[in-house]
Amino acid sequence: MSDKSSARTILVVDDDPDVVEQLTLSLAAKGYKVVAAGSQAEAEETLLGLQPDLAIFDLMMENMDSGFVLCHTVKKLYPGTPVILLTAVTAQTGVAFATQTAEARSWIKADTVLDKPARPEQIAAEVARLLRTPVAGDAHAHA
Repeated sequence: MSDKSSARTILVVDDDPDVVEQLTLSLAAKGYKVVAAGSQAEAEETLLGLQPDLAIFDLMMENMDSGFVLCHTVKKLYPGTPVILLTAVTAQTGVAFATQTAEARSWIKADTVLDKPARPEQIAAEVARLLRTPVAGDAHAHA
C-alpha cells in the first residue's frame, strides 16, 4: 500500500448500491479513502464540503445526464481534479464517448470514460494513472 494513495480521497457516485460497494471495497483495499454518494443531488451536496483528489461518476442516474452535470460541477469547483465517467450507454446503444482529444474533453469534462461493467483492476489502474501513483501490488509500480 502506497503512502501517497492512503492520503487520497476518491468520490464515488452511482445509483447502483452494488457498484458503489464494489468500488468502495476495491479502492479502499488499494489504500484510498472513499466517499460515496448514491445520486447526483447527494454528490452535489458532498462537493460543497469536499474537494476529492479524484471523482468517479456513473453517467445516468436520476437524470440522463447526471454524470455529465457532475463532471462540469467538479471541473468548475476544482479544475485540477481528475474525473472518471462510467457508462453502460456504449453497451446499450453502441454510442461511445471518447476523451482522447482536447475537444472531446472540453465538453465531456471527464478525463477518462470507461464502459460498464468495468473491472476493479481496470478502474484501479485508471485511478493510479490519473493520480500518478503506483497501483498497490503492481510489480511494475517500482520499475
